[in-house]
Amino acid sequence: MTERTRREQMLTFLLTPAVVLAVVVLAVITYRTTFQIEKLRERSVMEATLSVANEKADRVDKRIVEEDNVVVAVADPAFIGKLAHRWLPTAARETPTVRAVLVLNATGDHEVLDFASRKPGPDDDEFRRLLVYRLLPHLELSRPPIDELRHLHRSIDEQSYLISYWQRQVGDKRYLIVAWHDVPQIVHYLFPRLLEDATGHANMYVADEEGRTVFGEPVRGSQLTVGRPFQTTLYGWRLHATLTTAAEYGANVERRRELEMITVGVSFLVVVSGVVIVVVAAERERRLAALKSEFVANVSHELKTPLALVRMFSELLATDRVRDDAKRKQYLSIIVRESDRLSALIENVLDFARVERGKAAYDFEQGDLGETVKRAVEACRYRAEGEGLEVTLQVAPQLPATLHDARAIELALLNLIDNAVKYAKDGKRLEVVVSPRGARTLELRVVDHGPGIAPEERRLVFERFVRGHGARERQIRGSGIGLALVQHIARSHGGQAWVESTEGGGSTFILTIPVRAGDAGQPRTQQTGESATAGGSEGDGTRPSGQVGVDPNPAS
Repeated sequence: MTERTRREQMLTFLLTPAVVLAVVVLAVITYRTTFQIEKLRERSVMEATLSVANEKADRVDKRIVEEDNVVVAVADPAFIGKLAHRWLPTAARETPTVRAVLVLNATGDHEVLDFASRKPGPDDDEFRRLLVYRLLPHLELSRPPIDELRHLHRSIDEQSYLISYWQRQVGDKRYLIVAWHDVPQIVHYLFPRLLEDATGHANMYVADEEGRTVFGEPVRGSQLTVGRPFQTTLYGWRLHATLTTAAEYGANVERRRELEMITVGVSFLVVVSGVVIVVVAAERERRLAALKSEFVANVSHELKTPLALVRMFSELLATDRVRDDAKRKQYLSIIVRESDRLSALIENVLDFARVERGKAAYDFEQGDLGETVKRAVEACRYRAEGEGLEVTLQVAPQLPATLHDARAIELALLNLIDNAVKYAKDGKRLEVVVSPRGARTLELRVVDHGPGIAPEERRLVFERFVRGHGARERQIRGSGIGLALVQHIARSHGGQAWVESTEGGGSTFILTIPVRAGDAGQPRTQQTGESATAGGSEGDGTRPSGQVGVDPNPAS
């Protein structure tokens, strides 16, 4: 491993946890920021709700005080006995919530000097007694300034009373003026006009000292409701305000938080998956680069060896140093054999290069697959038998003609036999079988009786540049592209290629080709590996790509 490769690996292993850690930190920051934003939103809603509540409560206080100011103007102690004449004509319009006005002696026995009521009746006498005996002790009559307008709000016998009072000094006499506000009138007349929100953006309700609702309907389940007392008038009651959006705000916050957390989680998974994919892709590219380097070295060695042999024996023959005819024939046969090996290797490399560039073309002709296989077997029989490997051929009779590229099929078979010669020549026997497989598929089997293929390597032997451990341990020459070409040729014909093997019991390489008829008038067609049908016809018994092991549909 080079120093540069080692540095790149180290950088990858350092960056991967760094990226994951950065994503985790980002997720935590996002999570905290989300809660902070929600807190700010909640605070904003609370401030807006409080502003609405203050504005509404102040309006109620202001309206009651305005009515009190009208009473202040008409209830003049200088006009004792004329209170009803001065106030009642405009009372319904200017002071709709004031039920009665009283003028009392502020000293002594607090005698009622003048009285006017909008609804005369027994309730007036009851209120006068209530005022003198139960409410007066709670009035702040001695606190200066004595002429300041004040209010008393108290619940007596489960009935709420609101009175406004102030004192007047006329000469040497001091008078107490009291305005009795009709609380039910305030609730049913004043509250609807001043508290209801015409825009529908807010919900208001008023609760008494015991928490009982006296006006409006509270919003259930809302945590964004603010309450404040009426500052100057109905101070025993509290006005509660809720923005109508606040009722949904909690649920919206939860949904938004869940959505944001899901988004953060998905983003985290995407980033982590991306990092994993990048690392796996980088490792795969590194492995592929190593395999390519090994491929170049193997091909260079494969080219160098036959060239050296051809050159050496050619020089011996050219210098006429071989006197024996038998030796001369032997050297010539070696030159021919090594030239064939060199041509086959170059053909493999060129075909593989075309496949890699996506420009591999095949000339399909209607023909007899058995005859094509016979030619290929005869072409390599000499070399196989020279290595001590007996080759037998079995072709089923009356095979249907099918579209195929004869040169490509021969190349695939040559690679399979060449593999058997390299790896399984100790088995002494090689069988090539062509037979039908189902109704619409032809099958080509190359059976050796060598050491077999380890289970962990069976899925890899058809990949580019891959060579098994046995090849490296036994120093068997090869490029690692032969079986990849076999698989490509099979797929380009619409079939598949796979291996069935038992370790120590030999290997069977299987190539399937579907039976297809050519177009009349166009006996020769040209298809690229990319446009050819990939995979066998449905139900034709072909095995999916790369599958190994015992075939569930053995050939008949």
